[in-house]
Amino acid sequence: MPDTDHRILTVAETTAADAVAVAAGIPLELLMQRAGQAVAAAIIARWAPRPVLVLCGPGNNGGDGYEAASELARQGWTVRVAASGDVSRLRGAAATAAKGWSGPVVRMEPAALDGIELVIDALFGAGLSRALGAADRDMLRRAAERAPLVAVDLPSGLAGDTGAVLGYAPTAAVTVTFHRKKPAHVLEPGRSLCGEVVVADIGLAPPDRVGGGLFENHPGLWRAAFPRPSKAAHKGDRGRLVLVSGPMHSTGACRLAARAGLRIGAGLVTVASPPDALAVNAAQLTAIMLKPFLNEEELQQMAEQVDAVVIGPAAGVTEETRLNVLACCRTGAAMVVDADALTIFRDDPDELFSALDRDDVLTPHPGEFERIFPGLLKASPSRIAAARTAAQTAGCVVLLKGPDTVIAGPDGRAAVNTNATPWLATAGSGDVLAGAIAGLIAQGMDSFEAACAGVWVHAETGCRFGPGLIAEDLPDRFPAVLHDLLADG
Repeated sequence: MPDTDHRILTVAETTAADAVAVAAGIPLELLMQRAGQAVAAAIIARWAPRPVLVLCGPGNNGGDGYEAASELARQGWTVRVAASGDVSRLRGAAATAAKGWSGPVVRMEPAALDGIELVIDALFGAGLSRALGAADRDMLRRAAERAPLVAVDLPSGLAGDTGAVLGYAPTAAVTVTFHRKKPAHVLEPGRSLCGEVVVADIGLAPPDRVGGGLFENHPGLWRAAFPRPSKAAHKGDRGRLVLVSGPMHSTGACRLAARAGLRIGAGLVTVASPPDALAVNAAQLTAIMLKPFLNEEELQQMAEQVDAVVIGPAAGVTEETRLNVLACCRTGAAMVVDADALTIFRDDPDELFSALDRDDVLTPHPGEFERIFPGLLKASPSRIAAARTAAQTAGCVVLLKGPDTVIAGPDGRAAVNTNATPWLATAGSGDVLAGAIAGLIAQGMDSFEAACAGVWVHAETGCRFGPGLIAEDLPDRFPAVLHDLLADG
């Protein structure tokens, strides 16, 4: 990391990239022309010629629409434009683009949709900060019901930096954006409303000149750091991992995490078990070792001998869990703290934060996030902002789970995962994820990159399996994903 191909830019950063290009001598009119041509190219690649209506707004997004209309017409398509507002009031590059359109311009009203088989939404781009007006909203709703919709930059009505719907936004079949994705392309509900996202290169400056440390999670970010054993490696070289079991009636979650840690490559994996759970754990474990512990002192001694520890899955919201977490935090092992090990600190999250190191990872779902960072998610403009603040507050990596999982580091880095599948919404899936992340950390991977990699592998495995997935399926299907991942590297 970093990998500029997968950088996500905010609206302000994208505007800055435009400004850098213009300052370097590229006219805004040329950038707009390239944007319109990119929209047209995406349409031509996906549909046969058909009647198209372009909804053009009052700003630069509308200018992109006029350029797309001109390019489609040059390619022989039947195109008409429906303008929002008075075209004569357009200024700058948008006015130039409108003057270059020689085809029909009609009023933006339902009759404009007659005979139309494709609609281009070029009303408003990512900088929109208010709800759509009634006329725009009604037109977009009717358009989306009538024909496939192609959005320019974003479906109108989405906030570019948050993915939130400002009252109403249509569902696009395809969204064509420029240079790099924005948060709304990767955060729900924006991501679902965008449909297929095409990122077009229109000749802007490299994003590292204007962007921050926000990325779309992708193997390109962390593949180079992914563990690869040497030819001379033995199991001790491949990392030592301990996972703390719950009591006798709650052992399955820990074993799921342990199997994930083993499958993702950790060389020596041990379940630390309370005495009452030894028999049930022993009956289920083979390659995974089993060791008893009577109290937090014995667990601490065990954790001092390993590289990473997972604690929390079905551990129980008890005083014993609290003491066990703090004991493991006193060792040099990197911690993956999940589930009950988070909830037990809901009355005093600072006690947990003060014990953590920068290489530890917290893996809350939104409910657990609320327990240890009360009010933060609601008060934050986006899940990205909430996860970043949480990581700075806790002083470690925070992974906010969901269909758009956000991984944030205490140094400000953040990544949004986009390959998730709803089939992962099944009991035990999060336990497998915790074990996978810890297994990568145990092999020496940086904790932030391990969290990114673990989330991606977990999601990719779920996507490949599909319907019928249960958590037990995941670890044993890691190898196929890992094979392809390492072969590509």
